[in-house]
Amino acid sequence: MAQDTWRNWAGTETANPLRFATPRSVEELSALVCGAAEHGQRVKAVGSGHSFTGVAVTDGILVSLDALTGIESVTLDEPAGALVTVLAGTRLHDLSEQLWHRGLAMINLGDIDVQSIAGALSTGTHGTGARFGGLATQVRALQVVLADGSVADCSPTENPELFEAARLGLGAVGIISKVTIQCVPNYVMHAVEKPESLDATLDRLDHDRTTIDHFEFYWFPHTRRVLTKRNTRLPGDTPASPLHPVRAYVDDELLANVLFEGINRVAGLAPKAIPKINRLSSRMLSAREFTDRSYRVFASERRVKFREMEYAVPTEALPDTLAAIDSWVEKSGFTVAFPVEVRFAAGDDVWLSTANGRDTAYIAVHQYHRRDHEPYFSAVEAIAREVNGRPHWGKLHGRTADDLRPAYPNFDEFVAVRDKYDPERMFGNAYLQQVLGR
Repeated sequence: MAQDTWRNWAGTETANPLRFATPRSVEELSALVCGAAEHGQRVKAVGSGHSFTGVAVTDGILVSLDALTGIESVTLDEPAGALVTVLAGTRLHDLSEQLWHRGLAMINLGDIDVQSIAGALSTGTHGTGARFGGLATQVRALQVVLADGSVADCSPTENPELFEAARLGLGAVGIISKVTIQCVPNYVMHAVEKPESLDATLDRLDHDRTTIDHFEFYWFPHTRRVLTKRNTRLPGDTPASPLHPVRAYVDDELLANVLFEGINRVAGLAPKAIPKINRLSSRMLSAREFTDRSYRVFASERRVKFREMEYAVPTEALPDTLAAIDSWVEKSGFTVAFPVEVRFAAGDDVWLSTANGRDTAYIAVHQYHRRDHEPYFSAVEAIAREVNGRPHWGKLHGRTADDLRPAYPNFDEFVAVRDKYDPERMFGNAYLQQVLGR
């Protein structure tokens, strides 16, 4: 890297490391960490920089995994699909393309696919679908470079404690160099998107989230309007019927990026106009229906800069939590132009997963990067904490180790593994000190 200062995508974090490094092999990465250990230097790996938190910030050596990319091996695991070993810096979009041409796909994906596979795993990327877990639940084995430079393989049967910690590990126990994931035969998705009322959506929430493969909705604050998305999985040989290129350009580029950027700039200058803008925007939405490769349906391009906080709450707490957010917004006089995103995930057993032990609803709130997000995010965080909400590790929040510990049954087990594999905190930084302690 040529720059002296690293910045994340959102511009919320910067780092001025001693130096940047881009190892071209696992052996180079191992040697780099070994050398840093000998000189008492800290090391952090960074992917695409799409986390809003300081999880990748360091004053030591900042390691880009951009040269560690590609699929290393594919082992058939019929009829389930295949076990695919991929290098840690591989971007999710590139991985999905490569899998498709091998007749495979990831079980589930988030709505952003520019992250590296290791970065997405390490911060708890999930996606939506009440029957599907986050990305970490798809991991079957890992290769991790430890604080002394040694390279360890881990899985449920080999170094199982390291595996449990590292598959969603915030980069705190080592640097992931390879990931083996469970993939399935590739599939297309039939997408149905349409504007509806919030009240009707909540009334049939249990039906939609349990019968639709991937259900989510976007609520426009200051209104009772939502945009619903219902995505249904179909066999990979189902004929595709993607959006017409003109419709896709108008919807996903002109409206979702160009016009939305303009709306937010105007809203920043005249925030009192936002409720009227939201009512107009939500009324302008039109239904659309298409069928395309799964990864093309999951992800969308977002070029409007924003700040984001996301909380995982028990599914049954979702309606009351949204009602409390709505009440705060109206009583406070604070105006919000960005829609609130609501998604779902199955409960899992991953130690630091936000869905650990419970079926989960995710509430993501956003604010345009030129506007103050603090009052809004603080209020939503307080509301979510009332129902034992857990913050997304890669998105803004104010939680600390002391109040996160009771929220995670395996928190102390994770800390113990960290103490074992990185007692000197080579991979530590201020964010990890905040959320994990020391």
